[in-house]
Amino acid sequence: MAAPPASYQKELAAARKAASLAARLCQSVQKSLLQSDVQSKADRSPVTVADYGSQALVSLVLKTELSSESFSLVAEEDSGDLRKDGSQETLRRITNLVNDTLSSDGTYNLSLSEEDVLVAIDSGKSEGGPHGRHWVLDPIDGTKGFLRGDQYAIALGLLDEGKVVLGVLACPNLPLAPIGHSEIESLATKVGCLFSARIGAGTYMQSLDGSPPSKVHVSNIENPADASFFESFEAAHSLHDLSSSIATKVGVQAPPVRIDSQAKYGALARGDGAIYLRFPHKGYREKIWDHAAGCIVVTEAGGIATDAAGNALDFSKGRYLDLDTGIIVTNAKLMPLLLNAVQSSLKEKVQSASPL
Repeated sequence: MAAPPASYQKELAAARKAASLAARLCQSVQKSLLQSDVQSKADRSPVTVADYGSQALVSLVLKTELSSESFSLVAEEDSGDLRKDGSQETLRRITNLVNDTLSSDGTYNLSLSEEDVLVAIDSGKSEGGPHGRHWVLDPIDGTKGFLRGDQYAIALGLLDEGKVVLGVLACPNLPLAPIGHSEIESLATKVGCLFSARIGAGTYMQSLDGSPPSKVHVSNIENPADASFFESFEAAHSLHDLSSSIATKVGVQAPPVRIDSQAKYGALARGDGAIYLRFPHKGYREKIWDHAAGCIVVTEAGGIATDAAGNALDFSKGRYLDLDTGIIVTNAKLMPLLLNAVQSSLKEKVQSASPL
């Protein structure tokens, strides 16, 4: 008799715990953000102590909870900058944050050294690929949103033989109630969502403070005039003019809802909007940690995620996604119309850029 398929229940429980604790750490940092917490990588994107602390924490919790001899993590950060002269105070703060967060949970009796934290951060150097199991982490997806006090997510997924089999999105600033169609609701409402999905088992949402999970589903909207769409807050992350052209062709009447991070995937999974469009600037390569967790959260909620040619997203090729132009996420009813509009708008964009 063939062995039953892996259920991934233990892995999902560990992922929920890791992402929730990382969210607790990030919330602590965001409340008392200091200018000294922000560094600059070579590409000048901001990196905070929360990025490093979140990555170390997730790595440590997964290893502790799963007791796995072989552990592979594909993640955004490494400890290179923290090992340089002048980073001692930053490293000390990260180590204290990680230790404080672990001790606040009450189930961990660990006292980590600075070197322990550096080693945990460097667990994320895996290249992933089509074979074996690989965890995929963005310790803070939406760093600029985090720094503004807006939306961000701790995004954690698991690949098994190149396929995303589970995903967790911890979204500390996302309202528990559906967000509006014109702008993000005031953070005075109750916030803090944890989305989790396991292949073949659906998508669930609960509050970060531990409410019982409830199953969620994407919008069933068929008429694009009733649909709203999400796109990246930062214009540098997506071509807003192209998204606008596509929305017009489809017949979307509502203005776009612009949100940082994979919180968009979570909001889409529970039906807050019906469409997510992402078209990066030419030359940009999408990283798997920016979409792996969000993709399964949406697809297990009944949605579809493809590139601009209608191909399923392929997370098996290492740290990057090989895409045709962009990413489209919606429900099954709207996808054919949306794909046609995408391809038409892309064709027009190429023609307008060509010399007469």
